Amino acid sequence: MTEVSVRFFGGPLDGRVQTLGDAEPVSGTLMRHVHLHDGPKIETHYRLGYTPESGWEYRLCGLATEVDET
Repeated sequence: MTEVSVRFFGGPLDGRVQTLGDAEPVSGTLMRHVHLHDGPKIETHYRLGYTPESGWEYRLCGLATEVDET
């Protein structure tokens, strides 16, 4: 299998390129990044997707939280 590269868009990882290794990429996969250096914990989430123009990419996304309205 050939190596697959993925580029990050948005957030603290913006512009970073990473190889996915041996795993087969799956569109919609979520990745969590936690920043713990010199300050408060900052957690960001990225969703994996594919476009014919730029290939595989992780886009910064917000996670929906469920609210109990009962």
